Amino acid sequence: MIEKCIKCNRELTNDEIGLYKKLFNRAATEYMCIDCVAQHFNVSVQMLEEKIIQFKKMGCTLFDCN
Repeated sequence: MIEKCIKCNRELTNDEIGLYKKLFNRAATEYMCIDCVAQHFNVSVQMLEEKIIQFKKMGCTLFDCN
């Protein structure tokens, strides 16, 4: 099943789902895209992309480890 952002309805990547779970709730079943998360926290998308890289390097299993 393709997940979509609960705010803008854009299709989500595995990393966006992982980021949402990491920042909001591991048990979440609805998610926001990286753009909407950035807007929610009033931060840049670039900063969130850097955090995803950091979380992956730490071995967080919520993210797609390509």
